[in-house]
Amino acid sequence: MSVLMEFAIFPTDKGVSVSEYVARVLRVVREGGHPHVLTAMGTIVETERFEEATRLLEAAYRALEPDCQRVYLVAKFDIRKGPSGRLVAKVRAVEEKLGL
Repeated sequence: MSVLMEFAIFPTDKGVSVSEYVARVLRVVREGGHPHVLTAMGTIVETERFEEATRLLEAAYRALEPDCQRVYLVAKFDIRKGPSGRLVAKVRAVEEKLGL
């Protein structure tokens, strides 16, 4: 199974720049060992099971919770039975069609 999850999580009570908190979350993602891509609007992670993805969301929240009074979290999922590797394969398929 391949679970692609795109999510954004950040505190809403820490001012205009929250990159310090995004970096804290990205450390959690990297420690999880799953393939991931950081984008300007969120992070995309690929796991093999839905439960792994939701545990990652919980860990991301726990990284912010101690000193953040209000946290915003949005996540979307693409869950597909079959092989993993879609994080790269989906982009490659579009690029091939564009002749890149």
